[in-house]
Amino acid sequence: MTIINRTIFSQLINALSDQRVIVITGMRRVGKTTTLHWLLDQIPSTNKIFLDLERLDHRQIFQESNYDIVLNYFRNLGMDPQKPLTVALDEIQYAPNLPSVVKYLYDHYGIKFLLSGSSSFYLKNFFSESMAGRKIVYEMFPLGFGEFLDFKGVPYHRRSNLQDMLFDPYEFERLKRYYDEYVTYGGLPNIVLESDLNKKREILQDIYSSYINIDVKSMADFRKIGELQQLLKALAIRIGNKVNFTKLSLIIGISRPTLYEYLEFLDKTYIIHLLPAYAGHDKSLALGKKLYFRDNGIASLLAHPGDGALFENALFNQLWAYGSLSYLSKGNDYELDFILTESQNEPVGVEAKIHPVIKDHNRLKRIAQKNDINNFWLAGRYPTPDFDHFIWGGLIF
Repeated sequence: MTIINRTIFSQLINALSDQRVIVITGMRRVGKTTTLHWLLDQIPSTNKIFLDLERLDHRQIFQESNYDIVLNYFRNLGMDPQKPLTVALDEIQYAPNLPSVVKYLYDHYGIKFLLSGSSSFYLKNFFSESMAGRKIVYEMFPLGFGEFLDFKGVPYHRRSNLQDMLFDPYEFERLKRYYDEYVTYGGLPNIVLESDLNKKREILQDIYSSYINIDVKSMADFRKIGELQQLLKALAIRIGNKVNFTKLSLIIGISRPTLYEYLEFLDKTYIIHLLPAYAGHDKSLALGKKLYFRDNGIASLLAHPGDGALFENALFNQLWAYGSLSYLSKGNDYELDFILTESQNEPVGVEAKIHPVIKDHNRLKRIAQKNDINNFWLAGRYPTPDFDHFIWGGLIF
């Protein structure tokens, strides 16, 4: 099987020399299983094994109360626990007793475990404090646009900073159809590799249905799944907006505590992200959070939020890889879509516009200066006559 390189691979390969348990988590069909196979292949030893806990026969062994039986199971499969042994376990959410088993075998036999499971919600509620200091968690997200192009076999030059991402008419013509596809259908690997547009939507529907029927039902105690589905559709047409808890509660017909519970679950299972407000240096700020989806394809499947909202959502997912994100708001006076903070660097303001014009630039400049933000950019999807001083979304790899 040909495996296309992912950005996270370099971090994972470095973690192999760390004795701690490696845990890979993320939304359904984001590429965790493929990554787990790849990571196991990087280990030169033959004393290693891959087990899929979706399979009942693999799962049952980890339900044993005598953990030495698990060790003997490894021996029967040709493994030698007296030598360095690596065990890769996929879909760990299906084995509730797994953390205890892993802890015992890790502590007593020094087995190196590579684990993958769906959602941080599961991990944070399922892994006990006894695993503290014994695991390192890596989150996988849908493909960035650079990874998208890698999957398509399209060459590109990765830019190191926003200044280098200024609109380039030649790159725009070369890459615009790919970027349009990315904005519409998102970055889940199976979707990217499928060329038929109708099949893309079928696969997206299958992924969404599996999330509702498997992930939600196995990880949450929600009595009315229909309420959650109705909420998701309502959220999809509110991308880039502050979450209005009172209005959403009335629309769905649920209490605010129930709404909070649903939103937390959707956040922790990598469906949505609630973006906090920017408060400046060393300040705390209690403002509402803005809503984004982790994948444009899922958002497009649920509703059509509009081209502007989909572009802003794609931009959110692209900029996420460059540093921490927040948004700036001054009540009803004005708002700035994103504040990007990279390590110790000064914050950068980024405003998304489908068709940026000079008027947008001047407005952004005034807002940035009022808030002591010296570095700011318009991010556009399409050029307009006589104005091209903006970073193009298709160059944010």
